[in-house]
Amino acid sequence: MKKIILAITLSIAAQLSVAQDKGLKDYYKDYFPIGVAVSPQALKGPEAELIVKQFISITPENAMKMGPIHPEENRYNWTDADQIVAFAQQHGLKVRGHALCWHQQTPSWIFTDAKGDTVSKEVLLKRLQDHITTVVSRYKGKIYAWDVVNEAVADDPTKLLRNTPWYKICGEDFIIKAFEYAHAADPDAILFYNDYNTERPEKRDRVYTLLKKLRDAKVPVHAVGMQGHWSIFEPSEKDLRATLDKFSSLGLNIQITELDVSVYPSEKFPRERRQGESDVFTSELENKQMERYKMVFRVLREYKNVITGVTFWNISDKHTWLDTYPVPGRKNYPLLFDQNLKPKKVFFEVTKF
Repeated sequence: MKKIILAITLSIAAQLSVAQDKGLKDYYKDYFPIGVAVSPQALKGPEAELIVKQFISITPENAMKMGPIHPEENRYNWTDADQIVAFAQQHGLKVRGHALCWHQQTPSWIFTDAKGDTVSKEVLLKRLQDHITTVVSRYKGKIYAWDVVNEAVADDPTKLLRNTPWYKICGEDFIIKAFEYAHAADPDAILFYNDYNTERPEKRDRVYTLLKKLRDAKVPVHAVGMQGHWSIFEPSEKDLRATLDKFSSLGLNIQITELDVSVYPSEKFPRERRQGESDVFTSELENKQMERYKMVFRVLREYKNVITGVTFWNISDKHTWLDTYPVPGRKNYPLLFDQNLKPKKVFFEVTKF
């Protein structure tokens, strides 16, 4: 009997050892690549070790956005972006580029001339072309996919597109041209339109409208990025499936590009922290988060024929953009690894299938 108990104990220990050696990328290798958004600061020490063990793809969180990488008309800042790409090549990781054209983190010079006046459509499109051509060409063959246009669809349900400087000066043409410029610079790169709240029916329909117009016009948009900034309250399984079905009906592949599951309700506008507002990660919040993540990954596994990647937006609860948005000073816990870089209970739930 003692020998049997010992054998069972050794078998369990061996299974645990194997499980500890496996990363998210290994559990999902037959489904889709699992990635993470990174900063240069995360590319050394324990965070770097976690990246290499758990993920097969990385996305620069900020380093390739127009403001950081092209702060002045005749100056590019390649340091951070180059470091991230070099890390990926060193460790055999895929890279998603993010993002070539966005209404935020855009340097003010791009919209104005030397006198401070708004530039013409022709000037702005030439600047966009120069920017995209320079950035995409530099990383040709090293970056397999780009978020070309980010968040162009309006939050206002009565409008299709945001009334940004891009739109005010160029109309819809800036979207079309951005994809054309990116495709010309790297014909092999997979080009994404990327947006948030795509699971909410009215936003879903308007994103679909834009994508269909682009597809019908033969614009080289190859895939759609559903950001996946979700919460313990949304999306519902019904809404998630409806979006996956609707976008894939266009012949587009889909990626979840910026995944996190906030433990607070979704809020758009910054506000001060309310008196008595707790940011303790309670067992109740943990259980709700587990259920949301379990549902999301169960559905995504079922759609593996159209899902070509899932990227988490930040590595662990130690540092996350949701710690400061939209409530300064409020801690959030949206990821699969805790503040000590250890797997949370939810990690084991999304890898148990």
